[in-house]
Amino acid sequence: MIISRTPLRMSFVGGGSDLPSFYREHGGAVVSTTIDQYIYVTVHKKFDDAIRVSHARTEEAASVEAIAHPLVREALRLLKIPGGLEITSISDVPSQGTGLGSSSTFAVGLLQALHAYQGQAVTAETLAREACALEIDILQEPIGKQDQYAAAHGGLNFIQFHADGAVSVQPVECAPETVRTFQRRTLCFYTGLTRSASAILQAQQEAVRGNRDKQDVLRHMVRLAHAFKEALEHGDLEAVGELLHANWVLKKSLVDAVSTPAIDAWYEKARHAGALGGKLLGAGSAGFLLFYAPEEAHPAIAQALGDLRRMDFHFEPRGSSILFAQ
Repeated sequence: MIISRTPLRMSFVGGGSDLPSFYREHGGAVVSTTIDQYIYVTVHKKFDDAIRVSHARTEEAASVEAIAHPLVREALRLLKIPGGLEITSISDVPSQGTGLGSSSTFAVGLLQALHAYQGQAVTAETLAREACALEIDILQEPIGKQDQYAAAHGGLNFIQFHADGAVSVQPVECAPETVRTFQRRTLCFYTGLTRSASAILQAQQEAVRGNRDKQDVLRHMVRLAHAFKEALEHGDLEAVGELLHANWVLKKSLVDAVSTPAIDAWYEKARHAGALGGKLLGAGSAGFLLFYAPEEAHPAIAQALGDLRRMDFHFEPRGSSILFAQ
């Protein structure tokens, strides 16, 4: 029996610059953190040679090729595991369309558990690269690389995406009290809406490809990621809200599907109640709304967004890990 635990992530600035249609020409950068909301994956040896997979539904398959769940099927193929096991997953939050990187987090946690099942200890870099290979190269998902690297490495990081495909993960080096204050001033609310990120990201890639104005927007967002990192490292938390707001305004200009009238209304309510900045997490249109505000404004913001569910969380410094192995 193997149990892996992999943290979900919040991306603050630069999201979208991790898409290949952009970073292969210009390079990209994001600042993100993992949080103490997790996806758990268990792998257990089965009595026979079949495979049982429990996720949104439960399926029994006689062979790897017969598995309907694409990530499970391709992960078993990648690691050359023929069968004879049961795989289950549990998520602390809704598992699809929340903007917390759940699909890539599951991919990283699944690979972590399967490697441990084979008696292998692997690095965060290996997990991230293999998860990217599964989702982007094999399954041809029109997504970026930030979620896989965030989930595998964990922590508050400045992640850069280079034109040659390489990814650099650099911890944001700031005082512990800066991190604690940053965390205390951050609020998150669940809209109750879900969506598939793939369609939005595909539309964004098509919009950016060959469009100099859209590319300029993403280049500006990359500059904001650098500025966000520097603000945290210098303890300049007054700049954080302004940078988040600027990033959100820019992101909305990429494609219409990033936001909706309802999301815009919630965002404006929070701003009027004292939020200095914020954004919708993930690709857009659904999921969690993130805000940055002085702590004394939090009750007013929660009241203004009374129809939304607030999520309590803390930043998580660790990436994917094995909780149990027997």
